[in-house]
Amino acid sequence: MTTAVKLKKATFKHIESELYSYHDTLREIEELRKNIMFTRENDDENIGGGRSSFVSSPTERTATRLVTHKKLNRLEEVANAIQKVYTGLPEDYQKLVRLKYWTRPQLKTWEGIAKEIPVSRRTAFNMRDEIINLIGEVLGWR
Repeated sequence: MTTAVKLKKATFKHIESELYSYHDTLREIEELRKNIMFTRENDDENIGGGRSSFVSSPTERTATRLVTHKKLNRLEEVANAIQKVYTGLPEDYQKLVRLKYWTRPQLKTWEGIAKEIPVSRRTAFNMRDEIINLIGEVLGWR
């Protein structure tokens, strides 16, 4: 598993941060979707004559808000990229992700995680780099 993408240091850290907060992101996506779908917004400021330019069907209005919500789209893009990469990884790589990023509280050092996989500490770092680079490639980040 090798990639040709060399990420900037800040991008690498950002993707790593997104991996740590993956499950929180999934909860936030669900919460945003519920808020958009079940809150009634009266956007019509047309007081008096003429027609409104807004979609009149509540279902269409909700669908439009879901599709055009910038924060929701960004969160879904990141979550989908992580899920896509994670499901395509070999079992030992998946285990590294679960142990390092998704186990709370984090009680293991890199040496402990490497022993549990079992690989060397350097190999664990190389695996991490490959995973982060793959996610960056799927997202199109540099």
